[in-house]
Order: sequence, then C-alpha cells, then structure tokens
Amino acid sequence: MLNQQEILSTLEMVQHENLDVRTVTLGLSLLDCGSDDLGRFCDNIRQRIGSLARDLVKVCDQVGQKYGIPVVNKRIAVSPIAVAAAGFDRSQMVTVAETLDGIAREVGVDFIGGFSALVQKGIARGDRALIEAVPEALARTARVCASVNVASTRAGINMDAVLLMGRVIKRAAELTADRDGLACAKLCVFANIPQDIPFMAGAYLGVGEPDAVINVGVSGPGVVKKAIDRALAGGASLDLGRISEIIKRTAYKVTRVGELIGREVAERLDIGFGVVDLSLAPTPHVGDSVGEIFQSLGLLSIGVPGTTAALAMLNDAVKKGGAFASSHVGGLSGAFIPVSEDLNIGQAAGDGHLCIEKLEAITSVCSVGLDMVALPGDTSEETLAAIMADEMAIGVINRKTTATRLIPVPGKKAGERAFFGGLLGESPIMAVNNAGGQNRFVRLGGLIPAPIQSLVN
Repeated sequence: MLNQQEILSTLEMVQHENLDVRTVTLGLSLLDCGSDDLGRFCDNIRQRIGSLARDLVKVCDQVGQKYGIPVVNKRIAVSPIAVAAAGFDRSQMVTVAETLDGIAREVGVDFIGGFSALVQKGIARGDRALIEAVPEALARTARVCASVNVASTRAGINMDAVLLMGRVIKRAAELTADRDGLACAKLCVFANIPQDIPFMAGAYLGVGEPDAVINVGVSGPGVVKKAIDRALAGGASLDLGRISEIIKRTAYKVTRVGELIGREVAERLDIGFGVVDLSLAPTPHVGDSVGEIFQSLGLLSIGVPGTTAALAMLNDAVKKGGAFASSHVGGLSGAFIPVSEDLNIGQAAGDGHLCIEKLEAITSVCSVGLDMVALPGDTSEETLAAIMADEMAIGVINRKTTATRLIPVPGKKAGERAFFGGLLGESPIMAVNNAGGQNRFVRLGGLIPAPIQSLVN
C-alpha cells in the first residue's frame, strides 16, 4: 500500500510529468476457434473476441477516471495466427487479418496484435502462409500488428526466415509507399520474444498463457527525468550509485500504479491479471522522452560516448524497482529507444549524434532493439536481413529479447524525413551501409546454431 506522501507524489507525476498507464492489453486465446472453413473460423474469432472485449474500453476509462490516471491505449493480443489458422493459405490469412481489423474497430481498441509466427527453428506451412500474407495484410488494415520470432538462445538464428523477412519488409513498404512505408511500423522481428508483451507492435498471447488475461504496460520516462532533475537541483552531492537508487524508487512507484489499475480492470471484467510491463515507452511529446534522461544524466545527447553505460544503469534500475514493486513483472520491462516515437532520440539522429551502428551497440543493454528506424528506400532486402541478423545475434548470445522495426521509406534518402503520424511520430531517415545491396552471407541460409550458453540443462 502507498502512504499519503507517496500518493501525493504519484498525483504530481500524473499532473506534471506525463505518468500514465500506456496500455491495458487483453490477451485472448483463439486456439479453440479452429476450423478448416474460413468463414466459420472468422465467425468463431469474431464471437470470442467480441464477447470478452466488448467492455474493455469502457472499463479502462472508468478505472482511469476513478484514480485520475489515464489509460492511454486499450489493445488486444491474440494467439499466433500462424498456429490458430494454420490450415489456410496466404490469401485466406489476409482475410483473417481483415476480420481482426474489423473486430478491433467494433470494440474500439487501438491495435490488435497476434498476426504472428514463431519460426526460430523452422518454417511450417501455416507460418509461411502468414509471413507471405504480412505485407498485404498490414497494408489493408489499420489496427492489425504483426510479429515474427526468427531466433532464440535455445534454437539459434533461422537465417532462411531472416532473409524472408527482408523481402517481406521491402514489399510492405512498397504497398504503403504513399504513407512512407507505414505498414512496416506495425511489424516487429524478434529474438527471444516474450509470450506476455502488452506493447505493440510485438504483442501476442503465447501458447502457454491462459484463455484470457489482462497485461498492463506502464510508462514514465518523464517521471524518471524529473526525479533525476529534482535530485540534482537539490544541491546534494550525488554519484551514479545514488542516482540509480532514485531511478529504482521511481520505477517502484510507477509499477505499483500500473498493477493497481490492471488488477481493477481485470476484476471488473472477471478476467485473470497477468503482468506489469514497466518499460519506459516514450511518445513524440516534449517531457515524455527516454532521450531526455540521458541529458539529465549529463550527456550532450543519446548516442555520444557514455550512452551505453548510462542506458545499462537506467535499464537495470528500472528492472530492480519494478521487481521489488510486483511479483508479476513481465513483457519487456526496461527502456525503449524508438527513433521516431521519441522526439529527443529523433533529434539526436538528425543532428548526427546517433548513428545506426551506435544504436545497434546500445541495444545490447536495452529492452528492445532497432525500433522505428527509418532507412533509405533503396536499402536492399539483403541489407535489411543482415541488419536483422546482427540484432538477433545480440539477443541470442546475451540471452535477452531483441527486435527490429525497420522501415525502408520508398523514394526517400538518408537525411530526409519520414512521417508516420500519431504515437508513431516522425524521424530523419538514417544512413545505412548498403554495401552495394549484395550480401552473400545472408543468402547462405540455414540455421546458425544455438550458442554454448543455451546448454543449461
């Protein structure tokens, strides 16, 4: 329980520091909706999602109003469609995506995730059909998000899947060329994907999860920045160890708020509560930036020397505070560094302080990876695959989750800007070493074996 002083400080966070519950995500299993008839399958998922999600938005709004803490996004995550709809072909998978989009619109959620496949060790028939459907599915829908897990520490890296995803990303960008390749902003490629992520675009409900569950994503980069600023402005002599303690205590409060909201939403919907994902997820608004935290810590900008060490400290302190606050911390839980969704990080890329090579380096200690990175439109599918393979290797070797959301913006070059709108923001297009567009390494294909640290039995 929070004491009176902690309650007052939490209200201050809400009013002046951009604290909110970033998302309440309803996870729903579709594994019992299976049918070899497409129409019947779509009817089954429409009935299941509609019956359990019809009050989600209303209840989230009611609970948010009760506590004065806004729930910004209401979302749904479903079982991997490559599994639930394994018997269908590419065109039928597109129909399934359109059905999900219609359901999401009817119940009023922002996004629905789970147009997903898990192919870290091989590609089954349903996986291939879904992956081939991804470009058209994301181009023809507004609220559907897709994710594909191509690597894991226990399995290695499926390079055939990585190269296939390079082609998929290029095609998705081409189909939404009039929107700067927007379809790619709804597609994540993962290593070690968690089964309980509430954040999009990677959210899906894992096969080990219950029939229905409420997962919550809280976010407070502005809260963390203000806490550091207040401490440093107070005149006290603070070293990095004491600053880390301040971040940890702040993360504790933020996590408690998220669990409070999530549990009440779950209770009102008569659905079990799952996890709190306490990731620092920024928005393209001043005062709600992960990048600004680096400046509060004394760096000129994210991307300059010292960035990796600062991010490692930030990520660790956030996880420690969250783990102390709740026994149900899950998802990604750390610091997101999306280029277009964070105003300060986008500015750092535009000013030349942050290049894609440094961004890749710091993903070794953050929660995600190369997130919302706009690239020149002529970036080849082999180069995209090679960038993904590098990022997957970081996750596999370090036994952590990494991911990419790469957006080759058709018709644009490095230094120009891409505009995605809303929470997706805008960003400069980052230069990339395209190496003539040829990459024989990724075309060798096959499975990069699991590392020695996978042998933990």
